[in-house]
Amino acid sequence: MAPIGTRSPPSWGWFVAWLFAGAACALALLSALTIGIFVLPFAGAAVVFLATRRGATDGVAGLISGLGLPVLYVAYLNRNGPGDICTHTATSSSCTQESSPWVWFSLGVALVVVGVVLFVRRRPPR
Repeated sequence: MAPIGTRSPPSWGWFVAWLFAGAACALALLSALTIGIFVLPFAGAAVVFLATRRGATDGVAGLISGLGLPVLYVAYLNRNGPGDICTHTATSSSCTQESSPWVWFSLGVALVVVGVVLFVRRRPPR
């Protein structure tokens, strides 16, 4: 047990739990018109569950990093963009409009890095 007035180092387990909760929240937001309405209750329940656990708030910076994971997936999906991207097979062809992946990639990486840095820099009081 730590002496009174000091904190133990933050737990990576809580960080990962908050990371998944943040990813669920971002997924619900990014897919609001499709599956987001079904993901939102689970994301909300995860946040409430973690917020009510003793010691879990030490890893709350994982929520920020988790927000970046679905954003990185959107960057991956737009990897051939920007513009009209057409695919052709022997029996069919299709075209889709893709945005620039660099905007999504930059935002996703920034969110993940900010969350990790905030978590690592959390220092116990002296």
